[in-house]
Amino acid sequence: MIQQTLVLIKPDGLKKSLTGNILTRLSETKLEIAAAKMVRVSQELAEEHYEHMRDRPFFEELINYIRGELHARRKVMAMVYYGEDAIKKVRELAGATNPEEANSVSIRGAYGRVTTKGVYENVIHTSTSEEEAEREIKLWFNPDEIIFDVYETEVITRDNVKERGWKKR
Repeated sequence: MIQQTLVLIKPDGLKKSLTGNILTRLSETKLEIAAAKMVRVSQELAEEHYEHMRDRPFFEELINYIRGELHARRKVMAMVYYGEDAIKKVRELAGATNPEEANSVSIRGAYGRVTTKGVYENVIHTSTSEEEAEREIKLWFNPDEIIFDVYETEVITRDNVKERGWKKR
């Protein structure tokens, strides 16, 4: 089954300069990268991404972690991987969410850790299901940032929209 999945290289992965290692490992899946960008994660984006964990006692630490507050790296590399069984392939390569339970040859097993405060610094996020992948991809990417349509789109006209552009010299 053809699928797409969101992959985030989290701030600890960027601080440890693991981007190349992680991308090399992900290339083993033979999936296509349909989108990639560096993102400065806002409070709103972080909270919406982890909405399903809002009632957990570690929610604030999780938000601070994904925003880069714990690593002085206020960015995340966000990607959409696309292809046959994308979710399963990427999740197997990533390993268990808890780095201490992850297979040592998985990305999280090799590079992750659990802090003394109990925060999982697991260097990578991957979507858990097709529904979650759709929610997350639509949260992190606009349709025009993905090289082909992975979900149905429509043209939306909005009045009085201001956006930042490159200053003319």
